[in-house]
Amino acid sequence: MRNVLLAAAAGFAAFSVSTGAMAGKDLDAVKARGAVICGVGIGTAGFMLADSQGKWRGLSVDVCRAVAAAVFGDAEKVKYVPLTSQQRFTALQSGEVDLLSNNTTITLTRDTALGLDFTAVTYYDGQGFMVPKKLGVKSAKELNGATVCVAPGTTTELNLADYFRANKMNFKPVVIEKVDEIRAAFFAGRCDVYTTDISSLAATRAANVPAPLTQDDFIILPEIISKEPLGPAVRHGDNQWADIVRWTQYAMVEAEEYGITSKNVDEMLKSDNPTIKRILGVTPGMGKALGVDEKWVYNVIKQVGNYGESFERNVGKDTPLKIDRGLNKLWTQGGLQYAPPIR
Repeated sequence: MRNVLLAAAAGFAAFSVSTGAMAGKDLDAVKARGAVICGVGIGTAGFMLADSQGKWRGLSVDVCRAVAAAVFGDAEKVKYVPLTSQQRFTALQSGEVDLLSNNTTITLTRDTALGLDFTAVTYYDGQGFMVPKKLGVKSAKELNGATVCVAPGTTTELNLADYFRANKMNFKPVVIEKVDEIRAAFFAGRCDVYTTDISSLAATRAANVPAPLTQDDFIILPEIISKEPLGPAVRHGDNQWADIVRWTQYAMVEAEEYGITSKNVDEMLKSDNPTIKRILGVTPGMGKALGVDEKWVYNVIKQVGNYGESFERNVGKDTPLKIDRGLNKLWTQGGLQYAPPIR
């Protein structure tokens, strides 16, 4: 028995010392291609939108850029594929994209039955309602009999039905797949209400109201009717690829917590703080464990920024969306953004 135990211990030790990540098929494909193919939404200001030069920008886009920086040392090595709500999961399952970063809600069935792995939460959100101010509606409880614009194949559609049923109200759904067509229908008066995640409503109100109307002609009602933790997804089957996406997100949060920014990251390389030295690869080992360069976090923060920088640049108080950090503050500031330690 003693020999068996010794053999088992030796086997475990051999496993333990070889914990440098082994490349999987998805990561191999990404490296061979020389770019990450990232599935994004059709267009949501502040989160994922191509500018007039065709350059994609936004909080969710920054996840794609950060992953490219971690893998290649270059945040620009990304190809973006716009996908509708109904296209997104098939595109990931079939291998058309390497990851989704398009404000997809993490749910049990999506994480299991669809063959996906969700990584970390990019944005803690919730579903709400937007209405024209002229309706005089102050609460979602006043929406009995309303026509509601909603996208199919989403948690939004299911939550909408649950909310009205729970409150013994009736509604008439106006189901439209493409987000730009939903917005057009709402602004044209085809429906009384537009429902989706609060973040998307804020983006629509800030960037998509057609003239002569202005954003002040529309209000987002106070009720939040669901939990919508939004995050990237990858396919089941390549744990290392999932680890890289997950820990890239954690690194952006961890960097913010330790005050590491795109502006001071070079100076931070000189820090005596052992945690900062591990994060930035001055003390080696974390890159090897993940299967990337030891400077992976340095490259992410230098080229993309920490989580707070990305948030404020894309959706924060100085942007047209003017979204408060709220639940997306660091845990040290009363929010939910909390990263496991890089050690």
